[in-house]
Amino acid sequence: MLARLRRRISGTTVVMWLIGLAILAMVIVGTVATLASGKYSNADWINLTVYGIAQGGVYALIALGYTLVYGILRMINFAHGDVFMAGAYIGYFVATALDRTGFLDRQLALGLIIVIIVGMLTSLIIAVLVERIAYRPLRRAPRLVPLITALGVSFFLEYTFLGLFGSGIKGYPEVDQLKGSVVIFGVSILKTQALVIVGAILMLALLWFFVQRTKIGKAMQAVSEDKDTAALMGINVDRIIAITFAVGGALAGAAGVLYALLFKQVYFFTGFLPGLKAFTAAVLGGIGNVAGAMLGGMFLGIAESLFPNLVLDGLGIPAPYQLKDALAFLLLVLVLIFRPTGILGERLATKKA
Repeated sequence: MLARLRRRISGTTVVMWLIGLAILAMVIVGTVATLASGKYSNADWINLTVYGIAQGGVYALIALGYTLVYGILRMINFAHGDVFMAGAYIGYFVATALDRTGFLDRQLALGLIIVIIVGMLTSLIIAVLVERIAYRPLRRAPRLVPLITALGVSFFLEYTFLGLFGSGIKGYPEVDQLKGSVVIFGVSILKTQALVIVGAILMLALLWFFVQRTKIGKAMQAVSEDKDTAALMGINVDRIIAITFAVGGALAGAAGVLYALLFKQVYFFTGFLPGLKAFTAAVLGGIGNVAGAMLGGMFLGIAESLFPNLVLDGLGIPAPYQLKDALAFLLLVLVLIFRPTGILGERLATKKA
């Protein structure tokens, strides 16, 4: 029995679990030390959690674009972060124009809907064009070729916006009605955070309904399982793939506007870091799994907001919040080591699993 156990447990496995236990011990020690110090009040923890939920909602919307495309084409669309940036960027010009005319102050709800719709349409059109021009001709190519193409498309979009609009940071207009906070269930929440959370939840609910309850959504699931069989059943595979890119692009455009409303600025490189974090969120939840992308985005947003103060502060690390980006990618590495399929598991057809 001991010999069988030794065969099953390799030296690499032991080292991995020792690393995991060491990290777990650091998390426990840091958390206990932070809570014992009383440095942060209950209101501080609530504010950090709300901020994390708002940020996680944006990550979830972007992550869905990654996971939808991967679920059908088994490729990572690394240009998706820049599709997100495009929606935020064009949304800035519309928001600024509406603000100058006073329309945003008079009709805030309608103005925000217009800005979000324009951002969604911008990202949708770019995503569909990218699929048609860059990815469709490479449909049968080895996986590395579309990956390299995605990186090329990413740089093309970034430097196209740099050339058209310059390298300066564009500030979204400050609307008086979005200043201050509201009290929800006894918790004070900034109006912009409440707007982002509500908007993200609505978008996620609409996507779930679209994928699970409509004919096109069921066709997307069929193509994800097996493109050739789906084609034999009468499904237009090219059309479904284009719709998938369109849906992912629209969600990215909405996320771009919500992100800009939360952080108040956008520039040509805006999509790089949120795009990588959203990819991390998709992997955390299980790449190819829609529910996993939603869960991974929320988990990453909350962890990024809470963990630096909760864990690192107790370990005596100065300015812990500056390490929030490192924390996101540390989570990615840990998930890839201990559960490569993600929290909910990667959705794969039986023959591809």
